[in-house]
Amino acid sequence: MYIKRIKTILQFILFLSLGVFLIWFSTKSFTANEIDKVKQLVFNAKPIIILPCIFIMVLSHYIRAIRWKMLIKPLGKSPRTVNVFLAVLTGFFFNLLFPRLGEVMKCTLLGKYEKIPVDKLIGTMVAERVLDLICLVLVILLAISTQIDLVGGYANELLDQILSKINTSPTAILFFIILLLSFAAIVYLFYIKARHSSFLLKINNWIKGIIEGLISVRKVENKFMFIVHTVAIWFLYLASIRVGFYAMQDLVLLGWVPSLTILTFGSFAMIATQGGIGAYQFAVQKTLLLYGVKEVSGLAFGWLLWSVQTVMFFITGPISLLLLFILNKKSTRSNLNN
Repeated sequence: MYIKRIKTILQFILFLSLGVFLIWFSTKSFTANEIDKVKQLVFNAKPIIILPCIFIMVLSHYIRAIRWKMLIKPLGKSPRTVNVFLAVLTGFFFNLLFPRLGEVMKCTLLGKYEKIPVDKLIGTMVAERVLDLICLVLVILLAISTQIDLVGGYANELLDQILSKINTSPTAILFFIILLLSFAAIVYLFYIKARHSSFLLKINNWIKGIIEGLISVRKVENKFMFIVHTVAIWFLYLASIRVGFYAMQDLVLLGWVPSLTILTFGSFAMIATQGGIGAYQFAVQKTLLLYGVKEVSGLAFGWLLWSVQTVMFFITGPISLLLLFILNKKSTRSNLNN
């Protein structure tokens, strides 16, 4: 238990340190005046534009909650939409605190208040992550196909560099095969000796619950609406960036294609560091350079987007957690009275 906690804390420190480094790296060539300019651009952004961006992001999370509910229904459960929505917002908040903590928390909270096995909910959550990965790949392909000269050329150059570094010598391949077979043999022997242990039985039940959750995608009643909701989620992510351009004078002429590129690289950046800090701002800054936006303005826009969604989750997360407790406490009382 202590080892797991230490590992989580070390992971948090590592991601946070990388984020701090990227913040320094993105501003190391800036003068004091340029850093002040970044601050001015962020704090002077138009509130009338920021509010619609927040609404769009909250709407995307509401649709995500509806889609998650569609995944849960094949498990024989029909949770209240408000509970699912509040659990989603709470999950995003906890993800800012520790890596992947939000995924566990939202499943745990919804399982507690809706009396659904947590392992099955985790299965549906895994299904969601797989769907998001597929959507991200499609977004990447769309970004490359719509601007081959910019993103496509960079992607081809990066791929060539990776392929040129791959060592395909017979010795390395043989060593890898021997290592793989040895690992398989050890796992098999361990399984034979301990297959009836309570520990393995718990793992087996856990895996079955996850598989059942994954299969729920195939069992979704209205597959068309499920696809519509999935597309809507990613379109709203894209729209929040597109609308956000109007918050800064230097970016008002940018359109959907730059928004798509920011969505692509920004999605990776949010995974790279804790809460995307440092990495997201750096990714947006370098992406906007492709469209002739100055580094100062690009970095400011990165900070603006990141700050808006981070502050939003720090507000909606605790409120959602409190509302979950209050609403379900009232529901429990009313059931007891009946």
